[in-house]
Amino acid sequence: MTAPFARLIIKDYKNYSDSVVRRSYGILCSAVGIFLNLISFAMKIIAGIISGSVAMQADAFNNLSDAASSIISLLGFKLSGKKPDADHPYGHGRMEYIAGLAVSFLILMMAFELGKSSLSSILKPVPVDGNIVSLIVMLGSIAIKFYMYLYNHFTAKKINSPSMEAVAKDSLSDMISAVVVIISIILSRFTSLPVDGIGGVIVACFILKTGIESAKETMDPLLGLPPEKEFVEAVEKAVLEHKPIVGIHDMIVHDYGPGRLFLSLHAEVPGSENIFDLHEIIDETEVDISIRFNCLCTIHMDPIETENERLKELKQLARRIAVEIDDKITIHDIRMVPGERHTNLIFDAVRPHECKLSKEDLQKELGSRIHEAENDVYCVITIDDPFVN
Repeated sequence: MTAPFARLIIKDYKNYSDSVVRRSYGILCSAVGIFLNLISFAMKIIAGIISGSVAMQADAFNNLSDAASSIISLLGFKLSGKKPDADHPYGHGRMEYIAGLAVSFLILMMAFELGKSSLSSILKPVPVDGNIVSLIVMLGSIAIKFYMYLYNHFTAKKINSPSMEAVAKDSLSDMISAVVVIISIILSRFTSLPVDGIGGVIVACFILKTGIESAKETMDPLLGLPPEKEFVEAVEKAVLEHKPIVGIHDMIVHDYGPGRLFLSLHAEVPGSENIFDLHEIIDETEVDISIRFNCLCTIHMDPIETENERLKELKQLARRIAVEIDDKITIHDIRMVPGERHTNLIFDAVRPHECKLSKEDLQKELGSRIHEAENDVYCVITIDDPFVN
């Protein structure tokens, strides 16, 4: 349903990284979600009242909450498109995440209310009329929710939207809930047990699980997540295409919402090159990375020695020992100060969060191992936390 509308109303509809296109897809899918959820609610509430099924009525109100969720999602996409202003210089992109969090709380509240009414039905069971109309309504609901799952899931992947993916998972959970309702309606014809109320409790549990997962998925970007490994590797590869840059480190990624990515890093360049030529190359690299990855990129230039053979040997030694201690430790900004009796090797080491050694212990371990291998070398080491976030 959304694909034909997308072609008609979204200009350049295949340019998924464009903020206007993303927002248009979000608004379109939210509008379709509102429409389909209201239809599902109307069908289920009527069939639930006629049949007396608490589980079906519970599932109907779940669809009503889904419609409200789609309204909140729609508002989130609209507000996230507001331009930066004096009070919000980085834009309003995180409104999409905040809207997703509000949807999650709404789902959790609905799970609590439905669980309470279903428990009441178990204590005071009401006869259920499991007629063919009820079953047809639930089967139709499953078909609608499956379709909603598909278009939300694939659109979320295209535009990289965690809030829309949460909506897709909610639809998948609703499909499972509808199956539970069908089973409870059928079983109620063959037993006096309050299977309808039990089915309602199971539905509430599914809704609760979905709400918790959705809350986590929308809170994580607000709290700050590290970029994906593939993204970091792609940026590094793109930067190193610009010669004579020989390495990068201290990459920092700030996510202010979809389409509002800020990236900074240190680029290592040969210290023997002309400073003005290097500055021009760094400027060109910033522009290239900003365009390629749809972000605002800032690069700090770090001049390093590239022709000193002794320094090259010590770099290889330090990196080998670092990997032996923990294969996720990286080192950078390596420089050497030679003296008459000994040489000082100065560098920074990035300690991963999961490293078992403390900063002080890692500093001592690295320094002592390098000194054992080269007894005239003394290390001055600064231990950094990973700043890639």
